[in-house]
Amino acid sequence: MSDAIKAYNSMSEFYASMGGTLKQDVDFTIHQLELVHSNVPIESPLFRANYYSILLIRKGRGRYILDGQSYETKDRTIYFTNPGHVKGFKIHELSHGYVITFSETFLKQYVHENIFDDFPFLIAEIVPPHYPDREVFQIFDDLGTQLLQEYQSDSAYKFKIIGSLTVVLLFKIKEQFWNTYNPLAESQTGSEIVMTFKRNLEAHFRDLAMGKLDRPYRVQDFAQAQHLHPGYFSTVIKSKTGKSVNAWMIEKTLSEAQAMLSRSTESVQEIAFRLGFNDAAYFSRFFKKHTATTPSSFRQSLKA
Repeated sequence: MSDAIKAYNSMSEFYASMGGTLKQDVDFTIHQLELVHSNVPIESPLFRANYYSILLIRKGRGRYILDGQSYETKDRTIYFTNPGHVKGFKIHELSHGYVITFSETFLKQYVHENIFDDFPFLIAEIVPPHYPDREVFQIFDDLGTQLLQEYQSDSAYKFKIIGSLTVVLLFKIKEQFWNTYNPLAESQTGSEIVMTFKRNLEAHFRDLAMGKLDRPYRVQDFAQAQHLHPGYFSTVIKSKTGKSVNAWMIEKTLSEAQAMLSRSTESVQEIAFRLGFNDAAYFSRFFKKHTATTPSSFRQSLKA
């Protein structure tokens, strides 16, 4: 059954599968729910989204499904999902509010490099929905309004402003909801393995970039860090996230490479070595294979 579940890399790609059209130029979107899903009732197929989502539902009724768990959505609902999970939704009554999506690359480019230190819920397995009172929800609703205004603007500082507003949004989520939530206390063993892997992956690439390691980790290294057999470890990661350990490592390498290319003046060769590649030419081939462009071309496109 899981083989039939499709994965989408962007909000526009997912929306196209539902028969709609959404413009998306970068790895950040914000849309009004009442415009995106105006024909109700709606029930989506189960799918995997390889991006983060934040839903601010001012008014409306429905449900969303995350890894087999079903949650109610109602007036003043706020919920968050991270990449890799199987999810779906049902809208019974026209929803008003905002759906916000972004990628790790966007966060590292426009927020800051060590985002998971400040916002640990970004690697949590499942964060249940919250139903704040009217006053608290209004804070988030106002942030959604500001984000939408900037998203629709032509300002030269558009994405830097969006990045700053996203920081405020994430800190507000942390302030209001995260301090009372302990994912390890609620998760099953498999979920603990996934979350620990994500933390280890983040720490590994940080150490690699800082020159603390002389080679990138392999699957068995991440398994050994949790005292697990590599086969079992790989099975848990694949079944829980829909992606293999190698796929996670490739995506993380590309995310770090794109962030370095966008924010630093280091040469392609220096970035390759910082990411554990001994051969800059091989790094360039690896980058082009997975992005359809070379590192130099990617960096040049950011200046256009």
